[in-house]
Amino acid sequence: MRITDLFGIALPVIQAPMAGVQGSALAIAVSEAGGLGSLPCAMLSPEALEKELSAIHVATDKPYNVNFFCHRPPPPSAEREAAWRTALAPYYTEFGIDPAGIPAGPGRNPFSAETADIIAAFRPPVVSFHFGLPSAELLARVRKWGAKVVSSATTVEEALWLEAHGADAIIAQGLEAGGHRGHFLNHDLTAQSGTFALLPRIVHAVKVPVIAAGGIVDARGVKAALALGAAGVQAGTAYLLCPEAATSAVHRAALKSSAAGHTALTNLFTGRPARGIVNRVMRELGPLSPAAPEFPLATSAIAPLRAAAESRGSGDFSPLWCGQNVLGCREVSAADVTRGLVDGLN
Repeated sequence: MRITDLFGIALPVIQAPMAGVQGSALAIAVSEAGGLGSLPCAMLSPEALEKELSAIHVATDKPYNVNFFCHRPPPPSAEREAAWRTALAPYYTEFGIDPAGIPAGPGRNPFSAETADIIAAFRPPVVSFHFGLPSAELLARVRKWGAKVVSSATTVEEALWLEAHGADAIIAQGLEAGGHRGHFLNHDLTAQSGTFALLPRIVHAVKVPVIAAGGIVDARGVKAALALGAAGVQAGTAYLLCPEAATSAVHRAALKSSAAGHTALTNLFTGRPARGIVNRVMRELGPLSPAAPEFPLATSAIAPLRAAAESRGSGDFSPLWCGQNVLGCREVSAADVTRGLVDGLN
């Protein structure tokens, strides 16, 4: 089954939910163009979530997706936090920041009963998750209004787990993909593979539709994914320069520069491996550092450095999320990107 039939959309394209660089505007534009627009919700307060969902419902009657993280928040570790702040100490001094004034705390919240209460009023047709699935009780609440459930897998084992636990479709996230790795059973990055190696293996292993993600930025990539058995594709990097995206000025500048050709997985910004453009802090501390607290507790200590650097026009301390393939990342409308991904498809 193609995702056009599963989700009731015209084009087999999902816009990847990208927390921090988009809101409802991008999701609306993609849904109106015939794809499945996505709203990333992990960084939204309850008030912001309700506001963004209301905006979508006013602007479009097309299907859309809401995306949540479902990680288990780790217990705070004073020792780990102290080690992380010690690693960042030279930068605090450089920017004149007093670390004593920086509060510790999470930067992203998992899907919860409170969140389910908010979205139930809007009955989103698709709900997707990163880092596995929520509890059976929460999943049942999502299914109550008929929503389709989707989640990401980075290995065949994760895909089989998702199918066994009720996913209606599985996103095969290749190692090329920008942003956070969706792994949840095995955190060993060497167990993960590229999109076009992972995709056919997952297609062979499961019975539910499989969506290809990672490195797909144009119609050639979409055709290749469909030829390997994908029911559709998910694209993120291709949308980062669209006017409907909220990508920051320093992030946009990096995407348009030669620096975008060098990305790496880093845990410096959140505590969990995510792919972004290599910048100063990644070169000097990592990109993978044992000092960084567990996800999402690394966020608080580095956030003031990001703010200080960006105020000077620098992305040296910013999470410049980006996939390995930027060839399709252009300053055109989200509708043009969406339609371009299926140009020439039968």
